[in-house]
Amino acid sequence: IVDLIDPDRGKYSHLFKGVDAVIHLAYKRRSGDPLDHFNDEKQNVEMAYNVFRSSYDAGVQRVVMASSNHAADWYEHALIHSGDLDIVRPYDLPLSDNFYGWAKATYEHMGFLFASGGMGEGGDGASSNAATGNLLAGNLNTSRKMGVVMVRIGAPRDIDTEMYRGKEAAYKRDLGAYISPRDITQLFHKAMETKEIENEYGVPWQVVYGISNNTRAFWSLTSARKILGYEPQDDSEITFRSGINEILSEPGKVGPLF
Repeated sequence: IVDLIDPDRGKYSHLFKGVDAVIHLAYKRRSGDPLDHFNDEKQNVEMAYNVFRSSYDAGVQRVVMASSNHAADWYEHALIHSGDLDIVRPYDLPLSDNFYGWAKATYEHMGFLFASGGMGEGGDGASSNAATGNLLAGNLNTSRKMGVVMVRIGAPRDIDTEMYRGKEAAYKRDLGAYISPRDITQLFHKAMETKEIENEYGVPWQVVYGISNNTRAFWSLTSARKILGYEPQDDSEITFRSGINEILSEPGKVGPLF
């Protein structure tokens, strides 16, 4: 057991050596006032950096990291359940209304840095590298491209019907978010093993949603299917059909919340 938040990566760098792929699921729980969650989530961002950096330095070829549907949960909260939006796609601008989602979106952007093959210092016209063209071309193709897959996990748990009596909107939501054990296993396996994961610009970086083939889905599986070849086997509408028949009385795939 190691503390991946510790900035002294030398304490655990040996764990990354000789490894082809790394799956990062670790997380420090937040507590207290939501406005203070930044402090805990900042440590989670630091942990993600240490995993990316340790993997990069050790020559790891692929990092698969647990993002979350909350990386873009503003769309769900503000638009999906009201019927103003039908689907959230993996490359919509990641907007969240909480620090947990902010941290997950930060993981995704950080992963892009390590996948882009051009880690540089940034800067503006005052940059010391401006005269050498850094301002115009950045640092394209100056470092190796490490493959990164960010999995926006939905709801990886059984849905207990009894918990949702009188909460039909919440029930519909979790039916849409559900991912079964065999589907999440398949998804992470393919995230590790799929050889070509380059996006349309040649960067080996993908964001995929992690849900089953749910009738009530409101997140797109396009990138998971097209890039990783993900073929989910389950549908919450079938898996939990007895509970659905028992407690759902209002029409509609999702919502209304009020």
